[in-house]
Amino acid sequence: FYSKSDIGSVHEDTQVSLLYCDGQQRTICTQLGRFKLQLLYKASIHGFTGAAFHQRCDNRSPTVSVGYNNSGFVFGGYTKQPFSQSGQYVNDDQAFLFTFNGEKLIKYPVTSTAHAVKMIANSGPYFGEALVLVNASQAVVYSNPGNYYNFTPAQMHGNDLNLTECEVYQVEGNTELERPWRTVIWESTTELIESIKSYKPTVSSVTQSRVLLIGPVGAGKSSLFNSVNSVFRGHVTSQAISGSSSTSLTTQFRSYSVKAGREGKPLPIILCDTMGLEESKGAGLDIDDLSSILKGHLPDCYQFNPSAPLHPEAHSYRTSPGLKDKIHCVVYVIDTCKVSIMPTGLEEKLDSIRRKVNLLGIPQLVLLTKVDEACPLVKEDVRNVYKSGYIKDVMQEISSRLGVPLSCVVPVRNYSEELELDMNCDILLLSAVIQMLRFVDNYFDEMLCPM
Repeated sequence: FYSKSDIGSVHEDTQVSLLYCDGQQRTICTQLGRFKLQLLYKASIHGFTGAAFHQRCDNRSPTVSVGYNNSGFVFGGYTKQPFSQSGQYVNDDQAFLFTFNGEKLIKYPVTSTAHAVKMIANSGPYFGEALVLVNASQAVVYSNPGNYYNFTPAQMHGNDLNLTECEVYQVEGNTELERPWRTVIWESTTELIESIKSYKPTVSSVTQSRVLLIGPVGAGKSSLFNSVNSVFRGHVTSQAISGSSSTSLTTQFRSYSVKAGREGKPLPIILCDTMGLEESKGAGLDIDDLSSILKGHLPDCYQFNPSAPLHPEAHSYRTSPGLKDKIHCVVYVIDTCKVSIMPTGLEEKLDSIRRKVNLLGIPQLVLLTKVDEACPLVKEDVRNVYKSGYIKDVMQEISSRLGVPLSCVVPVRNYSEELELDMNCDILLLSAVIQMLRFVDNYFDEMLCPM
């Protein structure tokens, strides 16, 4: 789980390894109570040698060392001690070996803390006399359970001792900032709700502003609408289809109006949900369909077809859309946990969308979802969202990657498993809606501005 800036001389085309692509990354970070892993050494790039390993990893700590083999096993060890080439054992009462069974981490604690790690010049990470990665400067594992660590070889690495990859990461703690870097009043939702209810677009021909939600599959676009809707309903609802899937659960273009309570009148905002973005071409939301949405040509409930965008001659194509039919603000919904491992193809798609939206003069906002899953500090208390140094780092990274100012990046936490509302989550969601409406005002101001 790293960005290009983290890895120094690692070539830009390096593939992100399996361990840090989603659940396994979160599992190990939660286990360690830290949440940032900086890549120090990658054997396929730097070499399967003890010299290359020590050059990049000596005097760095704590670390997680990870081995991969062709049988699909992901395994390794953790130590709080810095590596060296002393030839001596070092004491570490927190060291452990591990392997993964899916996303489940299986730990094997050190049994003799005085022999936790051995500092050998001609090998990679050397745990007791039980497990050595890049043994004797070769792409192999030395495995000898019972020597200061107990494990079953079949469970640990499937008895496949040939390495396809070895990586070492430095484990960095999250910084809790002294004071929040943005001001949020965590007291009541009343004022925020009233502010949204009383909002009126500055253009008389438009009664409801239209906000388009765009984002990768699984980022939480539909969940965002459900969560905002829940705040105004007073309980958790699930009107839009949402959940976890590798392909988009949203297959139609939907315009969702939020009501102020069960019998209440519609609020002055419509959230438009689209098919999720996918990395590969010909999958997910089509860029030509996106143009039609932005300009107001696409009808509600239009069924997306990634291989064939809506043609202007089609019966349902809205040929002369008014200002009320167009999109007034675009919101990119991004999973906080996946910012650092965003595939290049997806980043390129988002960049091409951003350029298209810019040409139409539509303001753009970024919502970072799942902030609680990305940072234990926020999971403990969502009010820590602006005190988490890690969340601020991720916000700065997505700002840089998508080419939007940091002031246009807002963190939220959607409802997914709860039955009842949480006031602090509501405050983040309502604050995000208010930002959307402010951006809509900017759009109308530009429209009304004399040339």
